[in-house]
Amino acid sequence: MKKRIVFFEAVGGTDKGEDGHRRDTMPMVNALSTHGWTGEVIQLSDEILRDENESKKIYEFVRDNADGYVSRVNPGNIKEEKLYFEMLRKLCDDGLVGMPHPDAMIGYGAKDALTKLADTELVPDDTYAYYDIATFKSTFPKSLAKGERVLKQNRGSTGEGIWRVRLENAGDYGKFDSLALDTKIICTEAKDNHSEERKLGEFMDFCEQYIVGDNGMLVDMTFLPRIKEGEIRILMLYKTPVYVVHKKPAEGGDAFSATLFSGAKYRYDEPKEWENLIGWFLERLPEIRTKLGNYDLPLIWTADFILDTDENGKDKYVLGEINCSCVGFTSPAEFMAKIAVMVGENIVNIVSEKKA
Repeated sequence: MKKRIVFFEAVGGTDKGEDGHRRDTMPMVNALSTHGWTGEVIQLSDEILRDENESKKIYEFVRDNADGYVSRVNPGNIKEEKLYFEMLRKLCDDGLVGMPHPDAMIGYGAKDALTKLADTELVPDDTYAYYDIATFKSTFPKSLAKGERVLKQNRGSTGEGIWRVRLENAGDYGKFDSLALDTKIICTEAKDNHSEERKLGEFMDFCEQYIVGDNGMLVDMTFLPRIKEGEIRILMLYKTPVYVVHKKPAEGGDAFSATLFSGAKYRYDEPKEWENLIGWFLERLPEIRTKLGNYDLPLIWTADFILDTDENGKDKYVLGEINCSCVGFTSPAEFMAKIAVMVGENIVNIVSEKKA
């Protein structure tokens, strides 16, 4: 075993520090050194990935000199994601340990992961994914007729393209099997909690942009009003919960977004303070892994939950999203050094086990 790990980053982007690296990358590299391992950062760009000679050099270097890689490329920082994933897939086929495997990034990180879990206790069974415009336009008027919904695009971040959609006249829910195109609706985007009054047909035309293109899709799920009480995010290192973030949306109006940009307030808790949720979630990891392609769990990932109420009036948790492409752990600052050490230990253990 070479005891060498490559960390892939993207050139540029707003997620870099003064040294040009993500602020959580070098702490992980340094953590590996305490175990006698070497970490090396390779930065990629669209130009490098398009250049067959340059990309081949990088691929061959990593193949011949490393035991595995850790992907720290933020979605959106590289447009040539397909070429990037092809390189990662080849490295995994060559026997390197992918953290994560590119298909795991797709399986866990794509919004339609929710639909693959819709027959479990984690997600409501009326959760849909639209991969073509025709299906979206024929099905969404039916789902909205039953109650308030949330539409989530597959691309984007910080709440962009995530819409809370409700009827202007709430008394019309349940009256129709399907809504007319001129039905008046109110749409609130999670990015900044701004609301717009629109007609259903016009809004669906607007949403076509989220479906077209590579990996385009829309996920349609029921709106859970208890999001106002806060979204609960579990930060996971492989199989271990590290901390829980309670993200309370801003007060007033139609606000439902749990992003900092929208004014949400964050509180960081130890896992033991959410013992019931953590225990329930960890019991379901084998089922989640099976449903999402049976790939190994990501190295650093998050699961977001929203409170709901069951038929007996008791609290229950609903999975709203999984993130795993490039989850950061720079906040809160006092946690970063501790987490980096834990990441280093996980990397050594995962690779050693896989290479044994």
